[in-house]
Amino acid sequence: MRGFDFKAPDSLDGVCALLSEYGSDAKLLAGGTGLLNLMKQELVQPAVLVSLQRVPGLDGLTVDDTGIRAGAFVRHRRMETDPAVQRAQPLLAAAYGRVATVRIRMSATVGGGLAHADPAMDAPAVWKLLGATLHARSARGMRQIPAAEFFEDFYTTNLAPDEVLTEVTAPPPPAGSGWSYHKFLPRSADDYAAVSVAALVALDGDGKVTQARVGIGSAAPIPVLAEAAGNALVGEAPTPQTIATAAELVRDAIDPLDDLRGSAAYKRDMAVVFTRRALAEAAARATRA
Repeated sequence: MRGFDFKAPDSLDGVCALLSEYGSDAKLLAGGTGLLNLMKQELVQPAVLVSLQRVPGLDGLTVDDTGIRAGAFVRHRRMETDPAVQRAQPLLAAAYGRVATVRIRMSATVGGGLAHADPAMDAPAVWKLLGATLHARSARGMRQIPAAEFFEDFYTTNLAPDEVLTEVTAPPPPAGSGWSYHKFLPRSADDYAAVSVAALVALDGDGKVTQARVGIGSAAPIPVLAEAAGNALVGEAPTPQTIATAAELVRDAIDPLDDLRGSAAYKRDMAVVFTRRALAEAAARATRA
């Protein structure tokens, strides 16, 4: 790891001033679980490291009728275990509960995980599925970024060099909707997934699907919202056949790479399998409107 200057401002204004001054030469440090690894490998070499540790107001977590509001400094472990999140946003709680190990979840932050933009991480695809909005601040003011526009490429987001992610918000899932999160781990339990799939399904009084969403991680340069797969179920009863037909559509929605966790062809097959399982489980958990 190469040398760098360390700054620890005690206000958000101070963070924004430093980012305005140093621009792309600065990197923000929250939990450090992603950034420090990249620095050790000299893949990222900031001249200035700006810590968020002393900045107040970034660790708020609110869940109410309008949805969820999670500050950028909220830890993964809190998202996993908070009773209000478990009750109102169980898909988020489940995804954060599958991240690596408890030790990592105790350190890693919501904002850090999103800004890191590793497509193999668990939560980004779920936030995208939920229609989240990411809130960023700079010396120029505040900006709201839809999750659908936030992720641009491997480790690349819509954030400008002088912006800091302050919080993420998402509306509540449809009333009575069922959820599921599946993660295929070909190696150890704390490894990145070969593919991960999140699903949300809502039913009408006749048991027909009114809304279905599928989010996929580890299968493209960015987390994928497989809209065709979800749309194929709308108006249908969630039978094994309709679910299988919808799941097949994820093949064209993803763009996986060959790596140590499997070939691209293998990952496409696993994406179909786990989408099928996730949709079936989500439909089984859903209650009729």
